[in-house]
Amino acid sequence: MTAPLTGPSTGPLIDGQGRRVKDLRLSITDRCNFRCVYCMPEDGLEWLPRADLLTYEELTRIAAVCVERWSFEAIRITGGEPLVRAHVPDLVAMLAPLGVDIALTTNGVKLPDAAPALAEAGLDRVNVSLDSLCEHTFEELTRASELHRVLAGIDAALEVGLTPVKVNTVVMRGVNDGEIVDLAAFGRDRGVEVRFIEFMPLDAEGGWSRDRVVPAKEIIETVAAAFPVEPVTAVDDGHDEPAARWRYLDGKGFVGAIPSVTEPFCGRCDRVRVTAEGKFRSCLFALDEYDLRAVLRAGGTDDDLAAVIETAVAAKWPGHKIGRIDFIRPSRSMSQIGG
Repeated sequence: MTAPLTGPSTGPLIDGQGRRVKDLRLSITDRCNFRCVYCMPEDGLEWLPRADLLTYEELTRIAAVCVERWSFEAIRITGGEPLVRAHVPDLVAMLAPLGVDIALTTNGVKLPDAAPALAEAGLDRVNVSLDSLCEHTFEELTRASELHRVLAGIDAALEVGLTPVKVNTVVMRGVNDGEIVDLAAFGRDRGVEVRFIEFMPLDAEGGWSRDRVVPAKEIIETVAAAFPVEPVTAVDDGHDEPAARWRYLDGKGFVGAIPSVTEPFCGRCDRVRVTAEGKFRSCLFALDEYDLRAVLRAGGTDDDLAAVIETAVAAKWPGHKIGRIDFIRPSRSMSQIGG
């Protein structure tokens, strides 16, 4: 893509809908050691060649442009499963001097071993994906027999202070919706915040249909019937995120719900994504990508990188169209896009 002749701006980065962009998602690999049914085929995907992945230096350079030029406030390291890539603490250590919140989303399998080094390198917190506490259902969903490792990973993250630890649970009607209270109880007992996520159409094999979506409102009503809650306002929260949050009235923490389908938060979306091979995406469901790797490897300047990012952000759409007749599913799986 050709950069405009005028130099990129500084100050807040504002998209074409007037939203400030301040959250950067960096995918570092498309590979994963799970085969979750809503994310990828059972046989996996054709992985990117190693040479096509952005190096840690390239990822850090993109992050630095976003933080230093536009005051981005948060960076999240994602995959695939990010911890299947070697030396992730090295990347964390490279990002830490930027002085922003650094988080990592993981399935938790490698956390028991990786958590201490990640914390020492400067990682602030982790989100762990966990869709079931039942071994049979867990294996059915992930096609892996690793529930014990995921639970150990959550404990390891708590032990080294990668807090607040958040547990992401995709709820599917007829699959794991019967575990909502059990998962909420798990969060209360472990001191982690469970965030229930509405089932989204991210991979055809996942069999998405509207009737398989459990609305966030129903999820929280189910939780509240067992453990009374009160809503946490945006003022109380002090930050913007997709999850609506509730506080347990007995003081045992918080629970969240992400109503991506029934009540999309697109109107206040503040995030953008870079795929493992350097494609810039303004939305998880975006149809357009912008090639940052080409700029990096052609000797482009930081201004050149910033110009491409500004062009992409200016074109960001009002929001996805899940459930509408004109919705178009992304051409790539979640693992290839980055969580």
